[in-house]
Amino acid sequence: MPTKNSFHIAVLPGDGIGIDVTAEAVRVLRAVEAKLGGFTLTTTTHESGAICYKRTGEDLPADTLDACRRADAVLLGAMGHPDIRKPDGTELTPQVTLRVKLDLYAGVRPCKLYAGAQTPLVDTKPGDIDFVILREQTEGLFASLQAGILLHDQVATDTLVMTRRGIERICEFAFCLAQEGTSSRPPRASPSVTCVDKANIFKSYAFFRKVFDEVAAAYPSIRKQHAYIDAMALHLVQKPARFDVIVTENMFGDILSDLGAGLIGGMGMAPSADIGDDHAVFQPAHGTAPDIAGKGIANPIAAILSAGMMLDWLGRRHDHRDLRRGGELIEQAVMDILANGNTLPVDQGGSASTQQVGGAIAERLGTLS
Repeated sequence: MPTKNSFHIAVLPGDGIGIDVTAEAVRVLRAVEAKLGGFTLTTTTHESGAICYKRTGEDLPADTLDACRRADAVLLGAMGHPDIRKPDGTELTPQVTLRVKLDLYAGVRPCKLYAGAQTPLVDTKPGDIDFVILREQTEGLFASLQAGILLHDQVATDTLVMTRRGIERICEFAFCLAQEGTSSRPPRASPSVTCVDKANIFKSYAFFRKVFDEVAAAYPSIRKQHAYIDAMALHLVQKPARFDVIVTENMFGDILSDLGAGLIGGMGMAPSADIGDDHAVFQPAHGTAPDIAGKGIANPIAAILSAGMMLDWLGRRHDHRDLRRGGELIEQAVMDILANGNTLPVDQGGSASTQQVGGAIAERLGTLS
């Protein structure tokens, strides 16, 4: 029996369409909460992002970070604005700061094609694309965040960092994910984990592959694969069904995640989770899209699916069946709305508003058995 039934969710809507889609994700969470009745979600909203920075000089205030530390989980919209930058010209990335501060080393990026979603791949159908990209998020090239060197306006350098501990734990996460699955993605009959690197050129990536192979030896029932990053970009387009769990360095994972999103209907269909040993943040993989913010045309499905991932994670963490069931119901409601085709978001060829899509998913969820 679960020992906890009340959960605190810190909500960080952020900027642009982050505000729009987060509202719909929370609406769907309320529908799940009412439907199942086995848990209570207490949500508190906290300021962060580019607009916050413009007003206060901070993009992630101390009280917001503290709220994230104390929460059972964090639901995040999107943060940043191309016209609001730091003095050095770089964009604000408080979501990346959260990963570092909370040690959210596992970036989980599911790429799953649903019936009704638009894919650019001809003759590709639901079931042909269902893989997870797992990116290490505390090291790699992103370790140079705010620490790169610019010499006399002539030479710039950023350092790629790999540690044994960092590689081991992301690879352990990958094999456990392939072995155990999630409520919306049960383990396959023949699970596999693919290591993506550039081991033929760089010592750091050769080290990543070496440690990956060492971890793989402890999971003999899971097939291991290797791919260079350039070849992987080709394989994901030509043969996406080959892949199950993909694990890679931070920058490579960042790039492949967008490619994967493109295969399943775009960024509006791409949920994500940033997970550590003690904390987790759930957010759509897309940006803030300030040009369409407030217009009611942003696709909220990525944010809603991210909320479903949050319930699944909480359910596994606290051994709570209703929470895991809530994650399943959210995905089922999304699948039904997409397959029905009457309330498709604009980016999937429909005309439904952000609020109409969120409302339809919440309503459908209420009718599921």
